[in-house]
Amino acid sequence: MPRAVLLILDSLGVGALPDAAQFDDVGANTLGHIAARCAQGDADVNRRGPLRTPNLVRLGLGLAARLASGDLPAGFAPDVRAIGAWGAARELSTGKDTTSGHWEMMGVPMLEEWGYFRERENSAPAQLLDALATRAGIPGWLGNRHASGTTIIAELGEEHVLSGKPIVYTSADSVVQIAAHETAFGLERLYRLCEIARELVDDYRIGRVIARPFVGHNAGSFRRSHNRRDYSAPPPSPTLLDRLCEAGGAVHGIGKIPDIFAHSGISHEIKAHGVDGLFDATLETLGRCADHGLVFTNFVDFDSEYGHRRDVAGYAAALEYFDGRIPELLTALAADDLLILSADHGNDPTWPGSDHTREHVPILAFGAGVPAGGIGIRDSFADIGQSLAEHLGVPPLQYGHSFLERP
Repeated sequence: MPRAVLLILDSLGVGALPDAAQFDDVGANTLGHIAARCAQGDADVNRRGPLRTPNLVRLGLGLAARLASGDLPAGFAPDVRAIGAWGAARELSTGKDTTSGHWEMMGVPMLEEWGYFRERENSAPAQLLDALATRAGIPGWLGNRHASGTTIIAELGEEHVLSGKPIVYTSADSVVQIAAHETAFGLERLYRLCEIARELVDDYRIGRVIARPFVGHNAGSFRRSHNRRDYSAPPPSPTLLDRLCEAGGAVHGIGKIPDIFAHSGISHEIKAHGVDGLFDATLETLGRCADHGLVFTNFVDFDSEYGHRRDVAGYAAALEYFDGRIPELLTALAADDLLILSADHGNDPTWPGSDHTREHVPILAFGAGVPAGGIGIRDSFADIGQSLAEHLGVPPLQYGHSFLERP
């Protein structure tokens, strides 16, 4: 009986979308620019040789990238005969954020614009933060501007520890992030603060509140911990995950997948950290996944550790590590299992700033009799959800067109 595995390489875009000008992202290409910098041997990349991802190439990643951007990534072989179906998808949703990308994949595109705090300084309204301080019993806040998380923690972390005021910041996404020291402020206290913030930002149509705990003794040693927690708005209508659970199947959400969907349509929540830990958890979960089950993993580190930090070398190394684990996954698949690899947006580490980039995402599908070959440029990420619905025997979703060729 059919099962499915969906792996999201968070932020692995493959070339700017036609509407990228609206986001100042014309020319962005996460995979293409990483491969180019590696092939050029730039000193900043601090590595030797081209990007080496032979297993992803065999699944069609280079072909998908060329389809989306017009160019084969540097160092990728031009004459590869892919072993699976490959293509790229455009985003129907109005943003370039994690929540919109994942919801659209599961058949619920975000067609109304999120709320944003667009001012670079004094970003969130004072009345919102005043209400948060009053309800949470905190002495005030620090920051309240657009910022990189690692940078603002280094700048304000010591003042936070002394004052007890949490650090509040945002970005080009529809998000409020709150950073606090795990020991000096308290992890559970930070979570409760973010739960209150989640209630308050609903009036502003904010997609996510993110708890960003950190540890360390001073500015030089502060680092974010693995105890991040996302508080997402709930999807506006049932997703594929909800429908699969209703039909008697099971959804195994690994990493931050449960948070992204506000824990709706998730049968089992599996915590894991790091590309290695997430891959281990995926393999372990697949080993006990029953018929009509979906193993759904988000590999957040590509985005949070390398994309946002503009770390080309780190991103390349993480891709190569991920690639090296793919044979284990292919071996673990049963004959009627379907594997899909994709992304939720771009985050070009060579691009100015530290925000996501509006890009095509790759779609690589293998197994369950999927014919090898191109599936073209898809009009929506929802084609992924529609294909999974067909494979898992779930009634068709409202959005998306299946790319499976079944009798």
